[in-house]
Amino acid sequence: MSLHAHTVAIRGSHRPPAAQAKLLGKADDQKRIKISIYLRPNPHPPAQAQSVVDALNAQLPSRRKYLGDGEFDAIYGADPAELEKVAAWAQQHRLTVVDSSISKCRVQVEGTIGDVSAALGTQLNEYEHPKLGHYRGRAGELFVPEDLADIITGVFGLDTRPLGHSRRRRGRFAPVAWETLQARPTARGKDRAAAPSAAPATPWPGTFFPPQVAQLYDYPGNLDGTGENIAIFAFNGPPSPDPRGGYKLPALKTYFEQVLGGTTPTITDVVVQGPGNDPGPDTSASAQRGDSTGEVMLDMCVVGSVAPGAKIFMYFTEFNSQGWVDALHEAINDPNQISVISISYGNPENDPNSAWTPMGVKVVNQAFQAAMAKGITICCASGDDGSSDGSPRRAEVDFPASSPFVLGVGGTNLVASRSASPQITAETVWNELTHDEGAGGGGISAVFTRPSYQDGVSVPPSVNPPHRIGRGVPDVCALADPVTGVVIMNVDGQHLEPIGGTSAAAPLWAALIARLNQGLHARCGFLNQLLYTRFATGVLHDITVGNNGAYAAGPGWDACTGLGSPDGQKLWTALSG
Repeated sequence: MSLHAHTVAIRGSHRPPAAQAKLLGKADDQKRIKISIYLRPNPHPPAQAQSVVDALNAQLPSRRKYLGDGEFDAIYGADPAELEKVAAWAQQHRLTVVDSSISKCRVQVEGTIGDVSAALGTQLNEYEHPKLGHYRGRAGELFVPEDLADIITGVFGLDTRPLGHSRRRRGRFAPVAWETLQARPTARGKDRAAAPSAAPATPWPGTFFPPQVAQLYDYPGNLDGTGENIAIFAFNGPPSPDPRGGYKLPALKTYFEQVLGGTTPTITDVVVQGPGNDPGPDTSASAQRGDSTGEVMLDMCVVGSVAPGAKIFMYFTEFNSQGWVDALHEAINDPNQISVISISYGNPENDPNSAWTPMGVKVVNQAFQAAMAKGITICCASGDDGSSDGSPRRAEVDFPASSPFVLGVGGTNLVASRSASPQITAETVWNELTHDEGAGGGGISAVFTRPSYQDGVSVPPSVNPPHRIGRGVPDVCALADPVTGVVIMNVDGQHLEPIGGTSAAAPLWAALIARLNQGLHARCGFLNQLLYTRFATGVLHDITVGNNGAYAAGPGWDACTGLGSPDGQKLWTALSG
């Protein structure tokens, strides 16, 4: 029983104190904050919602009929009466309603920390942590009236501890000035996606410009993503010691137009939370302090050069649970009709600092499921620390790549012939842990059970006791080893550098999906069902050599590289039916 009269705890809201966190004192009760209250989707129970996506996922893209806005709201949106009920409760606690959305299942309110704390039966404090920095946090559960306990699924904005790490890796190579390369002529018309494949050789043998990787993976050459809208998630903002993160358009224009001889795609910033586009210097020191500029530039260089015809929407948000949840709901319900989302960030499922709560995971997964009904493909990096995902004692997988509702993307080392028409000569699991240069994340989820679409592949038991079989990660893979990495532009606009990480692999897949959508005249949407049941063999490049620590590659699906790396032309043919 709750000690709070006539209230009960929100399921999954419990937060244990972060290990090593030092309590500085109580948060300022008079400070005003904005919180996001998420509600259950309508109808209840959600059997209809599951049946809708099951029917979609079994069909080829051209045969899928995704939901329009009205249909979507009726199945995945909140009950208007329940939105009003939550808003009325908030107002009773002197909180101001600033937004109420059926599509997003959300009521946003503002108020003082004192009033917010009283409404939810918690106390907010200020903490200092050796890794997390200074943040506002809480411990224990959140409480709401009994008649709202089944309606409210999550409350975010109270705890600001950082949530999400870049999945980008610098390698052993030093940057060089781009002027040392011969500039390419600007491409015109429909050939602009293919033209950068003739980019100059990189200064680092064995590395590639992103369009050269697309050529090696046989992406359909007459497609460039025209007509598609790609959302790239970009995180910055406090409480990181160096909260900057962003891009500089002149640097990108130099890369796309002068280095690669292509065109600069249309770029639109969407600020969900935090400062928006705020580029830092992207030095090794600033990156260690939390500057995410290098990650932002990597994602944009890959997507913008491989799918230059697509429009890029940069979703800027903060490194915390509210930043994640709000950004997802904004992108899925964007009137610009986002068709692909690329996410190069994540956290271990069982983070020792309690970054994700079960409440947060549930709300994020509800958003992922809803995205299926709109035909949105979500590509998530699987991590850069091998099977441990950075844990010193056990194997871990990365969330959100471990969600059964996304395309989890692992990493490889890619070797190609040096000829006029280069071909892949070897592709193995990315594992440079002995050189402290990372390894592709993958393994068995301890949070999610094995989804039905993985029933036909050999998902092994987890290496962790009690050795259960859960959701296997990743689903697919692509180039991620910085030793054979993608060459991108530094934010200074003057230097090129080979970069790796599954942060490179995820946008490579996102760009491919945009090109496939264009060619199919239909959205690929959620691909996992088709990939595992109809295209598990003969469509992707099966990676059979290497390991990521606890798991080894082999024929068919494995917990290092999933079903394999792209063969764009074969995948296009298969999806065309």
